[in-house]
Amino acid sequence: MARNTRRMKTLAALAALTATGLALAGCTPGGSDEGGDGQTLTLWHYESEDSAMGKAWAEAIKIFEEETGAKVEFEEKSFEQIQKTASQVLDTDAAPDLMEFNKGNATAGFLASTGLISDISDAVDEYGWADKLAPSLQTTAKYSEDGVMGGDAWYGVPNYGEFVGVYYNKDAFAAAGLAIPTTYDEFVDVLDAFVAKGITPLAEAGAEYPLGQLWYQLALMKGDRGFVDDYQLYKDPVDWQGPEITSASETLKEYVDKGYIASDVSSIKAEDAGVSFINGSSPIFVSGSWWYGRFVNEATGFDWTMTAFPGADLSLGSSGNLWVVPENAANKELAYKFIDITMRPEIQAIIGNNGGLPVAADPADITDPKSSELIETFNGILDQDGLSFYPDWPAPGFYDVIVQELQGLITGSQDVETTDENLGKAYDEGTADFR
Repeated sequence: MARNTRRMKTLAALAALTATGLALAGCTPGGSDEGGDGQTLTLWHYESEDSAMGKAWAEAIKIFEEETGAKVEFEEKSFEQIQKTASQVLDTDAAPDLMEFNKGNATAGFLASTGLISDISDAVDEYGWADKLAPSLQTTAKYSEDGVMGGDAWYGVPNYGEFVGVYYNKDAFAAAGLAIPTTYDEFVDVLDAFVAKGITPLAEAGAEYPLGQLWYQLALMKGDRGFVDDYQLYKDPVDWQGPEITSASETLKEYVDKGYIASDVSSIKAEDAGVSFINGSSPIFVSGSWWYGRFVNEATGFDWTMTAFPGADLSLGSSGNLWVVPENAANKELAYKFIDITMRPEIQAIIGNNGGLPVAADPADITDPKSSELIETFNGILDQDGLSFYPDWPAPGFYDVIVQELQGLITGSQDVETTDENLGKAYDEGTADFR
């Protein structure tokens, strides 16, 4: 019933589309007319050409064209273009054959529940992709008919992963006579030590995702896999006044009050936080592996490292974004062939040697020491089934709610209890269709 209801809502939105809406998506009605004959693969993704995935997929295109004799028509899209217009375009003849799409219930799950992307379970079996993906990576690729991840049907395939950990400026630590922490108590001691020296230790951003990810990591410190399943998969109701959420909100407020985070953090964006680590003004940055390649290229004035969050059994993270095949794709078999090429060791090695996290690389192919360090940390999290996804995933629009409510908390305009109540209300309203 939920699938039909969502489908009707989507079609109602499509009926209201204007020609301008399609123009914004950068599509033309003839986009699929060239396909259907097994000679042209229309591909959309939003990775920059100098990123790990961009480099790897460019090589995959070359191999695909050489081996199949077909041509790839790559249409460069921004993340925002695909995110905002996918549900509108995919029900038209403008749908590509293959595209990168964000994983999670509110994104890929929504498209799966409305029938806009294909169930590719048969292709997964045919090509053996499941054998290359750890269980926690499979969770974000499989959805129920209601669009809840962790279901039985495959709607996408990831070929890279990601996680949130802690970046440390090793030179700043050495100058302060401090060691890289391995426990949470040591982590707090380090924060106190930097504050005592007049240094604000944590690069943070309250206007965008980093602060919310830190908040969720602090909740995970008190949580277990059952908490993650309740929060992300709706197994049981989340207690928004329980120890996990309460501790996270209280601790985040303490971080600001104690000077671990800048007092103006509510107006800082992710780019600003990352740059403050790059230029050496902030010795610690809690954020994702997606920064790693950039730091290799730009944070060259000091020695640095990245670890999982100290003392944590659970870490934010998941598979990377997914290859999805629209239901209206004209050349699905070509799409499957391209996906398979991106899972090959030689393509996975390109991801791994350029600051990405491959899911099926041969360790012997990873020759860059910095990349090997990153992959080793990620594999350690996978080995203990530690990936716990992201705080905004459970409900559409919850990202904006988290940003707004945490801004209220850290500026002092509302207390912990009010913040948690507001978050809980928005979560419950946003997940009602899933539960």
